[in-house]
Amino acid sequence: MSVDGKVVVVTGGSGGIGEAVAHRLSRDGYRVAVVASSSVEKAEKVAAAIRAEGGDATGFACDVRDAEAVASLIEKVVQAFGRIDTLVNAAGVFKPTPAGSAALPDVNQMIDINLRGTWNTINAVVPRLKANGGGKIVNVASVAGLTGFGTYAIYCATKAGIVMLTRALACELGRENINVNCVAPGNTATGMNDDIRNDPEMQGLRDFMAARTPSTRTFSEPQDIAGAISFLASDSARAMHGSCLLMDEGISAGL
Repeated sequence: MSVDGKVVVVTGGSGGIGEAVAHRLSRDGYRVAVVASSSVEKAEKVAAAIRAEGGDATGFACDVRDAEAVASLIEKVVQAFGRIDTLVNAAGVFKPTPAGSAALPDVNQMIDINLRGTWNTINAVVPRLKANGGGKIVNVASVAGLTGFGTYAIYCATKAGIVMLTRALACELGRENINVNCVAPGNTATGMNDDIRNDPEMQGLRDFMAARTPSTRTFSEPQDIAGAISFLASDSARAMHGSCLLMDEGISAGL
């Protein structure tokens, strides 16, 4: 599954699943553009760790909600690395939006980052992939985009949108030799859900989640999801177009 120095852009690369993906794809042979939301220092910290392991990585910062900023990011990456071959959309936010009391800023932020941000990066990078004669796009959806999760309706909706965005783009871009797929993680141990994993008042929710998890491992590790993304970004997945790879410890399999 060697990629011989191809270039990957990883949004959300300064933490969580994105950080694990950046390290994994570097080990696979990619040169990595690590993208943080606002702090180039955070991105560069991850990039420096990758370089210390013998990889080639550079940190960038970009608000994926801003289409012009994303277009500028893609140009900067091309200037730094010469090309782009693969895009991994791992930027995202996770907040409750209970019906009747949801905070409008939380609603807008999830729509803007999870869904519009994913579209903005794809829209900016596709011309580069076409010019290269093809490439890979891997989006991070969620099991919550495939099964309902009460009080998190907007998060579920944005992740369901990513699943359908992936399928529609696969139909559009497959003939351009561009594979578009997504991975749907379940509960994964990242900073995004630190409160659920650690706060005493969340014990009831943790117990419920544990009872619903067939594997008995309530939270996957980010490295597990990174392994799936490594596969989807590789030529071993060249027959996959519009697929959603479910990585949820079995919680959506049934009662």
